[in-house]
Amino acid sequence: MNLGSNNTEAQAVIDIALRAGEPKRLETGNVYALVTQSGSMQQIDLTGEQYLATPKAKRDTVIVRDVDSFLAYFDKHGDDDSEVYADVEQRTITAVLDAHAAEDARWGKHRLELRLRHTPAWQAWTGVDNRLMPQKAFAEFIEDNLLDLVEPDSATMLELAESFEATTSAAFQSSQRLDNGQRRFSYTEEVSAKAGHKGDIVIPAVLVLGLRPFEGSEPYGVTARFKYSLAKEELRLGFKLERPDDVIAAAFSDIRTLIDSDLPMAVLNGAPIRA
Repeated sequence: MNLGSNNTEAQAVIDIALRAGEPKRLETGNVYALVTQSGSMQQIDLTGEQYLATPKAKRDTVIVRDVDSFLAYFDKHGDDDSEVYADVEQRTITAVLDAHAAEDARWGKHRLELRLRHTPAWQAWTGVDNRLMPQKAFAEFIEDNLLDLVEPDSATMLELAESFEATTSAAFQSSQRLDNGQRRFSYTEEVSAKAGHKGDIVIPAVLVLGLRPFEGSEPYGVTARFKYSLAKEELRLGFKLERPDDVIAAAFSDIRTLIDSDLPMAVLNGAPIRA
């Protein structure tokens, strides 16, 4: 038997079949088995989601930064079986828009997450919390953040900042606590090698700030106590914020309440399982 001849004849038959076959349009949703010109079999799978005009299901996680954006997206994509979780530790609120229904399973892969960001003002004040600064740096910080001051008002604090800027070369000798809680600092300043100029600067015991902890949140009152250090005639000043974590917790709780009051289901305390 001539095996070489048989192989040649078989290839000739395949070639004739390929030339005789009419082209056929491939349709999405089907699997095709084709014979290539080399005679090998090739499978073409058009059942994948990427070949469809639209996805089979909604998926992925959308991240928003404020309550209004969260509610707007939920109103568009959520339903009565969606679930919403408030994670107090992470300061996030997550909606599983396609959560399981009572009788039917769903994918749980379409999610909405509110990730809160601190405002620049909150970051500025917490950035100097419990940190002492030289007079000039202290004065510049006050001037840059006057809008956050509630009590004393911004005009009073601007005058105080200017006083510290004007006495950067002075030697501070003593401090005295006044009956109203304020503190008086006494200084001597040399002027052109003449007799020293003496003066006092009085600072309040505390400041009351109006700060928004998160973007889109309401402002909250935050108390900041003055701190100082007087050593070798050099005065350093700063603030100590009172319980800033409590302000953060209150702000997050209020945001959760806003969302809870606008949704058809209760906001659960916790976090959803990972998708």
